[in-house]
Amino acid sequence: MTRGNQREQDRVKAQKKAAANAKKPKESATNIAKRKETDAEILRAKQKKKEEDKAAEGSSTSKS
Repeated sequence: MTRGNQREQDRVKAQKKAAANAKKPKESATNIAKRKETDAEILRAKQKKKEEDKAAEGSSTSKS
């Protein structure tokens, strides 16, 4: 029974952690899907710009 106090302290710590996580708002599936779509759109725009820059760089070096 020497670990009784340690178990009690761990239980209290776990309760505090669970309470802190319970306060956080859950993200709904529609919000997650919307965020994924906007992130994908941003990445597509970046990729398109990079390809255009690479094409412009390639055409400018071949003309020289």
